[in-house]
Amino acid sequence: MKSPKRTKARFAICVNNGEYPAALELHKVYRVLPDKEAEQDGDLRVVDESGEDYLYPAECFVSVELPSKTARALSASFSSATS
Repeated sequence: MKSPKRTKARFAICVNNGEYPAALELHKVYRVLPDKEAEQDGDLRVVDESGEDYLYPAECFVSVELPSKTARALSASFSSATS
């Protein structure tokens, strides 16, 4: 039996929080959750300052490719913060 495919952690940096100053911190790295439908509509599903995931316009972010070690460390820190 095949094991489920693990999706690579994705991250983005906020470059525009003008409409969402309470929810998004400018220049902060955010975890992006997979949501193909949202992306087709020009949005990203991001875990914001509330700790919940919401849709925001993709233009508010720049996607970043992080080194594997950094992505693993960030993913682990997000997991421990929600435990």
